[in-house]
Amino acid sequence: MEVKIQSVHFDATEQLEAFINKKAEKLLKSFEDIKKVEVLLKVVKPATSMNKEVSLNVSVPNQVLHVEKTSGTFEESVDLCVDSMKVQLTKYKEKLRGR
Repeated sequence: MEVKIQSVHFDATEQLEAFINKKAEKLLKSFEDIKKVEVLLKVVKPATSMNKEVSLNVSVPNQVLHVEKTSGTFEESVDLCVDSMKVQLTKYKEKLRGR
């Protein structure tokens, strides 16, 4: 599984990248056949407190699943994205089994 991290208009710290990689690995528990995980980190309206936006795209066979969350810290946004993605992956897996 390939994890690609992009940060818009700032440089992500190694600590943040390690945190994201660790969380992305946990997605494999929900669905084993993940090809690629793309994480886009963005600061929206720097003056506000809830301004850390994370967009998560997970490539699975024949589809790309997408989640986008905004909160006060990147870590919190990544956690919310991963939780939502686990639900989507579980639904996708059940849909595949139904065929």
